[in-house]
Amino acid sequence: MNELADARRRMVASQIRPADVTDRRLQDAMLAIPRERFLPRSMAGSAYADMEIDLGEGRRFMRPRDFAKLVQAAGVKASDLVLDLACARGYSTAILSRLCETVIGIESHAPFASKAEGALSDVGADNAVIVTGDIRKGAPDQGQFDVILVNGAVEIVPDAWLDQLAEGGRLAVIVREQGVGRAKIFTRQGKVTGSRTVFDSMTSLLPGFEREQAFSL
Repeated sequence: MNELADARRRMVASQIRPADVTDRRLQDAMLAIPRERFLPRSMAGSAYADMEIDLGEGRRFMRPRDFAKLVQAAGVKASDLVLDLACARGYSTAILSRLCETVIGIESHAPFASKAEGALSDVGADNAVIVTGDIRKGAPDQGQFDVILVNGAVEIVPDAWLDQLAEGGRLAVIVREQGVGRAKIFTRQGKVTGSRTVFDSMTSLLPGFEREQAFSL
């Protein structure tokens, strides 16, 4: 076993499983997908560290623990159509591809989208598609989604995301409220959308999703 493969195994053993991530399909996906393949070579040594990784352009790899807990909370099924927002260089899309029927990754930064396409091809994620587009708008032309995952925290949740949920669909996103990040699952039932909080997280904000500051005299 090479050094990075051993680091990947230790990440799952010491960061993922102790965080109550019990989904064996998710554990297996994180053991199988080489996280370093989705990073610049200069960052490969940090691929399995217990921290966020700043990719530039407002994109980060979420802390492995937080990412895994968020995906597990979304309850991704093998038959699901999944939308992966702010997918950056495609690692999250690769993991989701092991759990669902089809996953569409949306990335607004074209060079990252291009890197994601190449990396996904390398790992055999044939059921994954990368689209360069506006994260805020989602993918309205691709149908209703069973799961929408957001790679980063937001202070505002666009209505467009909720509108693209299928009946019983789940939006998994970390919402920053008064400086505190909370991972939430929004679920659509008919015309009603409810939410529940699943854990706290200090995941960094996605640029452009900050709440406008109120001015007072």
